[in-house]
Amino acid sequence: MRRLPYSRHRFTVVIAAAVAIATILIAASQVSARGAEQQATAATPSEPRVSPPGTSFAAGISQHGAALGSPSAPLTLVEYADLQCPYCGQWSRETLPVLVDRYVRPGKLRIVFNGMAFVGPDSDRALRTAVAAGRHDHLWEVVHGLYENQGAENSGWVTDELIGEIVARVPGLDARALLDERWTDSVDPEIRRASAAASAAGVKSTPSFQLGPTGGRLELISVTSLAPDGIVPAIERALGTR
Repeated sequence: MRRLPYSRHRFTVVIAAAVAIATILIAASQVSARGAEQQATAATPSEPRVSPPGTSFAAGISQHGAALGSPSAPLTLVEYADLQCPYCGQWSRETLPVLVDRYVRPGKLRIVFNGMAFVGPDSDRALRTAVAAGRHDHLWEVVHGLYENQGAENSGWVTDELIGEIVARVPGLDARALLDERWTDSVDPEIRRASAAASAAGVKSTPSFQLGPTGGRLELISVTSLAPDGIVPAIERALGTR
């Protein structure tokens, strides 16, 4: 089995081993991201809200927080990713839409996004924006929109203007309110949760994935490529055992 390129992003610092450490890192990252912005100008299933129809690849699919898809789907796939990681962006653009059409829409799979922010200030700004959107059950539209417009690392590409353009395509989501909400303490628990989950799973690089029965034990899996055929066989095997 061929592993993904070694140059794939790897954590330059150890993910927080405890919630207290994670809290400190998040606070420091938030201050750094705010400064740069001024200078540059398995989750437990619960009842979802259905996204309104629109142009999004996720239109009409139920979302709840970081989860995309029916809470009664037999399988859950957890993605660990940094929104600045180019390999994460490639996977999102090439493979995620295939999985959504083939498995999520038919109710076979739900996908949970666990965001990391280790590349730099733009990572934190992007992640906090996505998590804030998740509080309104629209995280996946924002995540996918950011990957579609991904720029050079820490170049200041996660601008208010870009966020506004992405949010404008999501009915019912207010860009200005989202830009304000991302810097509030309300998004911190979700960021800490994702960090703790990554630490517990032994995640060392992005993108990384866990797969398993919804509500059950998830296993970290290896993918052979960033293309759909790199992960589809693992999903098919898991579905075959259900």
